[in-house]
Amino acid sequence: MEDDDSLKRIADALQQLAASLAPPTPATDWSHIAYRWRPAADKHAVGWLEGIATPHRVDLDDLLCIDTQKAEIDRNTCQFLDRRGANNVLLWGSRGTGKSTLIKALLHRYAEDGLRMIEVDKMHLTDLPDIVMRVRERPERFIVYCDDLSFEADESGYKALKAVLEGALSAPPDNLLIYATSNRRHLLPEFQHENQASRVVDGELHQSEAIEEKISLSERFGLWQSFYPFNQEEYLRIAHHWLARAGIDYDAKQTRRAALQWALRRGSRSGRVAYQFALDWQARGADGN
Repeated sequence: MEDDDSLKRIADALQQLAASLAPPTPATDWSHIAYRWRPAADKHAVGWLEGIATPHRVDLDDLLCIDTQKAEIDRNTCQFLDRRGANNVLLWGSRGTGKSTLIKALLHRYAEDGLRMIEVDKMHLTDLPDIVMRVRERPERFIVYCDDLSFEADESGYKALKAVLEGALSAPPDNLLIYATSNRRHLLPEFQHENQASRVVDGELHQSEAIEEKISLSERFGLWQSFYPFNQEEYLRIAHHWLARAGIDYDAKQTRRAALQWALRRGSRSGRVAYQFALDWQARGADGN
């Protein structure tokens, strides 16, 4: 027993020594409007918020063909800035349809109103409690931005996210929301054998426990917005918009044909592909050479 106590005291002393030798956490420069969470290299240290000197600036008016989604998320963000009821947001759906760009555009529009954004990689979501503690007493309004969020069945980061969304004993801070984008509606993979365990009771469908667990995370986002693939005319409208923004006087017929060929080669008519076409067309000149 004495040997066990001695070993415990030695272990505690070594842990305290390691903590004292850990590098100090850099102070946060609160003059920035956008931050990136940097985890500590030493397990005994705490991560920090690194200011982003040149955040990606996008105007909300440049986002076309997603008017409904844009209006809903803009409304929710304004409520948040006005200190009224606002929800965490999940933007899910097809790739290249403006999910991430929409969140960045909100920062560009509302930074002067006190909106701030913190980018967190999904592998660092276990640090969410540290982020909450860091910003809880700040006067700004923070959106934690998680891009392309999805989890595999054996990942633990989603448990930390669930706790911050609603599941922890402590109340979430008034000045922080989570906006996440994903190609998956339920953020976790769903397998056929899991659905086979579902059953119907008195005419109602009861999901299996595995499915319930996977649905429970996305349901903690109070506001869902779905993004769908663009049709051909929407794709062309977006491509022409970016060309017009660049001041290019183009021949509509020629540009339309080139834009469709570009999309065919890429196998997609997304907004991202339309922007990439306009960028290339501008660089080559209006004649496409």
